[in-house]
Amino acid sequence: MKQITASLPFEWPSRAEILSTVETLVIGTAGGLVFLLAGLPGGLISGSMIAVGAAAIAGRKLALPPILTQTVLVLLGISLGSVVSRHLLQQVSAYPVTIGLLALATFCSTFGSSYYLQRIHGWDRTSAFLAGSPGALSQITILAVERGADLPGIAVVQTMRVIILTAALPMVLAIAGVAPSAAPSLTTAIASPLDLAMLVAASLAAALLLRLIKFPASWMFGAMIGSSVLHGADWVEGGLPDWVRGVALVGIGALIGSRFARMRIKTLAGHINAALGSFAVAIAVSAIFVGIVALTTQVKFSDVVVAFAPGAMDAMLALALTLHIDPIFVGAHHLSRFVFVTIATPGIVHLFGRTQDDVDD
Repeated sequence: MKQITASLPFEWPSRAEILSTVETLVIGTAGGLVFLLAGLPGGLISGSMIAVGAAAIAGRKLALPPILTQTVLVLLGISLGSVVSRHLLQQVSAYPVTIGLLALATFCSTFGSSYYLQRIHGWDRTSAFLAGSPGALSQITILAVERGADLPGIAVVQTMRVIILTAALPMVLAIAGVAPSAAPSLTTAIASPLDLAMLVAASLAAALLLRLIKFPASWMFGAMIGSSVLHGADWVEGGLPDWVRGVALVGIGALIGSRFARMRIKTLAGHINAALGSFAVAIAVSAIFVGIVALTTQVKFSDVVVAFAPGAMDAMLALALTLHIDPIFVGAHHLSRFVFVTIATPGIVHLFGRTQDDVDD
């Protein structure tokens, strides 16, 4: 009987894990509602992220279980796909030029940030390159462990970049007048029960297929692809109810904020200047390329800003949803960045970082 129990793949969460999840969701929901009622742009995701992040820094052990994280990502993907139309799909042909510029921007940002960390803060080359790489945090973490890099410092730099972008980008776009201060309705109607069932089934099937082939961000992109196909082909009308989209946005914000639960205040304080400085360099480099794209193409400025922002895929796509920005354009570019970083970073670290012998010693 003990052998049968041990072989079961599912384990019931402990009481502490359940309480931690409930506390995370309550804090995230409260923060999101406060920002939403205050009329702040991107209120649900920004408010949730800041509230959970602050509580985590204060010492609360906040976290979301994998099953809940996956559910949130699927809901986000369905919502993103529900704003797709044939008109948006027809614009995909213009992407190669901007994706090429994004690749160049990614390399320049990585080298610029790493150079800053080495010269100003005395970081070793391997840690500086890994911290300067925008996105693909899980792959960066694995490389950092393998190469003996400064993992706490890298985590602070990477996390602070995502936090600052997610909190500040909606406000910057609203103040600049290129994005609405309050997101308009993303769909004209709620899908019928049959259409909702089709959306969920297609999205889960696509997500599971992508997961089998180890596609990055498979839950979110799979759901987005499934929903996009149904909406782009006019097989389904409408989308998820507003409150469900709100749950997804609060969940993403809480997930980002909970990253601080694994950081000590001493570690955060010790690397905050490096994080802010390297972020400023990355933003300056990205701004140059955003300006080039805005002046040479017909793409909306707000779309370019979110697509070129050196933040995490899930956070930037959530912002695209809440700010009513083209999710296909943003998704294609952040997926491309993920591929660039995943493929190029190991080579960059091998060529420019410390030798493996030094690491082993």
